Amino acid sequence: MPRLSEVIAALENLWPAERAESWDAVGTVVGDPDQEVTRVLIAVDPVQEIVDEAVKLGADLLVTHHPLYLRGTTTVAATHFKGRVVHTLIKNDIALHVAHTNADTADPGVSDALAGALDLRVTGPLVPDAGDPEGRRGLGRVCALDHPLTVREFAARAAERLPATAQGIRVAGDPEALVRTVAVSGGSGDSLFDHVRAAGVDAFLTADLRHHPVSEARAHSPLALLDAAHWATEWPWCELAASQLDEISDRHGWDLRVHVSKTVTDPWTAHAASATSDPLGAPN
Repeated sequence: MPRLSEVIAALENLWPAERAESWDAVGTVVGDPDQEVTRVLIAVDPVQEIVDEAVKLGADLLVTHHPLYLRGTTTVAATHFKGRVVHTLIKNDIALHVAHTNADTADPGVSDALAGALDLRVTGPLVPDAGDPEGRRGLGRVCALDHPLTVREFAARAAERLPATAQGIRVAGDPEALVRTVAVSGGSGDSLFDHVRAAGVDAFLTADLRHHPVSEARAHSPLALLDAAHWATEWPWCELAASQLDEISDRHGWDLRVHVSKTVTDPWTAHAASATSDPLGAPN
């Protein structure tokens, strides 16, 4: 069985920490480098529900996309929910490793997994990494559909292919407009509108779209916008990461058992549709 240090070295080859954004907090949060690893759980969020799942599974290593302490801390006291996560991990000899923006820009990365879930053909990064001479790494992906779909049909595909959430898929734009090319970005993407317009695509699918950026983007161009739940756009990466770690395990003869959490950790739990779709305006 490999030691944690060996597994972490392999993960760092996939998602080098130096490729994370300067504000990010990636790498190993908890864990003894000498402990043996036999079972791994991969998830989006390092929340208590996921940690409890790792305990029940008997995992030695939890790999998550989102950091536990993005902005730092002065305490890991169990009186705080993040402190309880740390205490639970240590008490059960479970290591925690985070791959966040370094997994976003990887080749393949978070947006490749999102494109794959939507059956899109990736043609290149949306925001290329200047440090990649091959032009494959970067933030987001520009993609092509195998055949044109209306915005309505593409939204329906996204709702069917991505994990179900209370939000579903929100759409801004003409539902009957044709979509041939799409930009996708797992996670929050409304800072990328300039890059999306420059790419000349018909639609942009991402998460966490806000009123003013969307309103301004729609005023700039007929670009269709599809807003999915943040968790749903990043969960496909868990399956990609699991397949990558499985391949590494087979190559090294580690016999790791790698699992993907199916637990929905999207914070939104219900959705009530508006009582009317009257386009004439808001009620008085």
